Amino acid sequence: MTTPAHEQIQAEISATPVVLFMKGTPVFPQCGFSARTVQILSHMGVPFKGVNVLEDPELRDGIKTFTNWPTIPQLYVGGEFVGGCDIVMEMFQSGELAALLTEKGIPHQAAA
Repeated sequence: MTTPAHEQIQAEISATPVVLFMKGTPVFPQCGFSARTVQILSHMGVPFKGVNVLEDPELRDGIKTFTNWPTIPQLYVGGEFVGGCDIVMEMFQSGELAALLTEKGIPHQAAA
């Protein structure tokens, strides 16, 4: 079943190479996990779009059913769901995140 929220989510991830569905905004994250994920992306110089799920209850619930993933933030790279904060952090530390960005043709700085 496709909902308007699911259609909005699909449109966002189709239109932008890196999308972070988060609580708050990249400038003003409203949860520690969202803030940490923004920090990683910013540290790597990844251009991304933050979508504030707190502005829309349907979107907030819809993102969880869209991926069948219970938590926010959720990172999408090249239209694919990557994971939440813990997964993004592990991938960043192991170098997998940089490899994925390279594979998808998304500009970023090498982690120092």
